[in-house]
Amino acid sequence: MQLQLKNPVVFLDLETTGIDIVKDRIVEIALLKVQLDGSEEELLYRVNPEIPISAEATRVHGITNEDVANEPKFKEVAKKLAKFIEGCDLAGFNSNRFDIPLLAEEFLRADIDIDMKKRKFIDVQAIFHKMEKRTLAAAYLFYCKKPLTDAHSALADTRATYEVLKSQLETYQGVEYEDNKGKKSTPIVNDVEKLSEFSAYDHNVDFVGRIVYNDKGVEVFNFGKNKGVPVEKVLEEQPGYFGWIMNSEFPLYTKKVLTQIKLRMMEK
Repeated sequence: MQLQLKNPVVFLDLETTGIDIVKDRIVEIALLKVQLDGSEEELLYRVNPEIPISAEATRVHGITNEDVANEPKFKEVAKKLAKFIEGCDLAGFNSNRFDIPLLAEEFLRADIDIDMKKRKFIDVQAIFHKMEKRTLAAAYLFYCKKPLTDAHSALADTRATYEVLKSQLETYQGVEYEDNKGKKSTPIVNDVEKLSEFSAYDHNVDFVGRIVYNDKGVEVFNFGKNKGVPVEKVLEEQPGYFGWIMNSEFPLYTKKVLTQIKLRMMEK
């Protein structure tokens, strides 16, 4: 089944130094761009993360510090990567919670500010977990009827994710889904906007969910003592809270979103 696209979609997979979105770095990035006519283009980079790769991460993806010692730094390939995904929607496996937030951090560290608000994000893992609850290898075996070889190789995982999504569209066409509120629908359709909406875990304003929209569409904090409190109310009544976040180890994208809200308040 060929995806019905309004924009090209880029499937991505990252191999990293660890699993901390703020502190860890990319060591390998694979991108698979699917054009409107179904044609494909690949881009693969190994990257010198400039920090040590954890032993746990190496055990997963097999990439060592020596393997990337002479590879380019992310900032040296960032412009080419940004150009490759320009005007594209994004998709991946656990991408909404890990790959896309970490990639956004890397771009900001490289002084490249990409507007993510107009893009749609499809998380194939979210669709899979809501419908079947498995890992990528199990998803590939379940949907594509064959074992996934070279698992945790970025390019193999990226292509497997693309194949799984196409199979999901066929498998769940017309299949009913019931959410945790008892609402029933048939959400798996060949439409990027609807797949993006279904594969989102929540209504994040930033990528990691430190700031979310409440049921009235108002930006609220989603952690700590101000959880559930509108961001604008906190910034107005607790002026030091902004500085605390900006000087703490929050993701750069979270800080960017908070700064945009503060600037918007100043313009009122």
